[in-house]
Amino acid sequence: MATTSIWSVKGYLSELVIYVENPDKTENPKAFEKVDMSKREAQGLSDVIDYAVQTKKTSVKTDDEDTPIMKNFVSGINCTPSTARDEMLAAKIRFGKDEGVAAYHGYQSFVEGEVTPEQAHEIGIKLAEKLWGKKYQVVVATHLDKGNHLHNHFVVNTVSFIDGIRYHRTKKDYYDMQTQSDKLCRDYGLSVLPNPKGQKSKHYGEWKAEKEGKPTLRGMIKEDVDSAISQSMTEKQFYAVLKKMGYEIKVQKYIYLKRKGRPYFSRLERQLGEDYSIESIRKRILAQSRPEHPTPFAYKQPKRYKLKGSYNGTRKITGFRALYFHYCYKLGVFPKDRPQSKKRIHWLFREDLIKLEAISKEARLLAVNKIDTAEQLSLYQDGLTTEIKTLTEDRKKLYKKSRTVEIRNDENKLSAVKTDISKISKRLGTLRKEVGLCDGIAARSGVIKEKLKKVREDENLERKELMKNDQRRASRTNR
Repeated sequence: MATTSIWSVKGYLSELVIYVENPDKTENPKAFEKVDMSKREAQGLSDVIDYAVQTKKTSVKTDDEDTPIMKNFVSGINCTPSTARDEMLAAKIRFGKDEGVAAYHGYQSFVEGEVTPEQAHEIGIKLAEKLWGKKYQVVVATHLDKGNHLHNHFVVNTVSFIDGIRYHRTKKDYYDMQTQSDKLCRDYGLSVLPNPKGQKSKHYGEWKAEKEGKPTLRGMIKEDVDSAISQSMTEKQFYAVLKKMGYEIKVQKYIYLKRKGRPYFSRLERQLGEDYSIESIRKRILAQSRPEHPTPFAYKQPKRYKLKGSYNGTRKITGFRALYFHYCYKLGVFPKDRPQSKKRIHWLFREDLIKLEAISKEARLLAVNKIDTAEQLSLYQDGLTTEIKTLTEDRKKLYKKSRTVEIRNDENKLSAVKTDISKISKRLGTLRKEVGLCDGIAARSGVIKEKLKKVREDENLERKELMKNDQRRASRTNR
């Protein structure tokens, strides 16, 4: 299985995002800039090629009778990798189109462990030949910097060396790139992201989450729509149930849904496939003999327990910790041995199921550091920020020290300095993550309070309605 994308590279890359400093991000890197590069040197076409063909990323050592040999995974389509920049510029100049978009930079990323570097590169070459080989010059490079999570990079000239026609990326190009990639994956016996007829293709992260049993936004929308269909006998009832679940609805040629608080509507049929068109939903509703009545999420018979001992002297948790613990209970995180059914989770909470990992980390930070108030949170975050500044300065001094003649000429001293730098970098990574968690708590705590308040109001209304129904049934029985 492989995911794909392609984007334009314009002008001088020194004015854009520097990508090489974070090579772990293989999805949609905006640019590449070499260290100490001047603006004049940072010409888009040259630098994106330089990034794609970096030796340390495109070569791997193999041992044959104790002799290390470097395998290089860089190829050219209609050009030679070593002279690709000059050949591409020549095509641009020949047709008087050497301004504007410098190149198109694409990638094809494979799932971990499915392919060897040789297979990944071979698939990349075939994909490039299929998509651009008839008219454009392309450099194909397979990056090995992620262990067995391999990915191909493509640098495509914007001007055809055949007729000078510019390459313009369109939505169809995105579709064709993924379609051809999927076809090649099937030919090589690799997995392919499932994509029902008429449904928008899934991102690798969404596919992986589903495979691991984690909730996804699309999955929850599908569950809600299926549930609304099962509870309805008419189309009007179907829309009413969705509104009760917290959706805003627009019905035109297609059905458009949007969660309250979200900025955009999404077309239901495009998200979930043709089985969720207006006609298909109508047929499913009409095919039902009776509606399904969901189990109410709010009303439960109270349980009674006997308490041994006393609560006297027990300190009650309040503030942020109490808020997060209660919210984790509502989301089904607590207790671990009795997870709450997703069907009983209120619609206001359901989207946060996708964010369980972040919420759990925030709750853990509050518990470990005993943070209950906004003032305590701010003081803790200030302490983190101060430590980050101090460590950053210390690391700068170590970097400067590592460049001195005395340290560079002594391998033991240089190794010790590098070890210290590595320890500081690791600690900085931890601290920055905690600062991010503090920001998350500050932003999320108010939202959680509002959600809990709204859910309590809904539960009280539903409880009163159920109690009234019980009283009516009892009065009829007594008659």
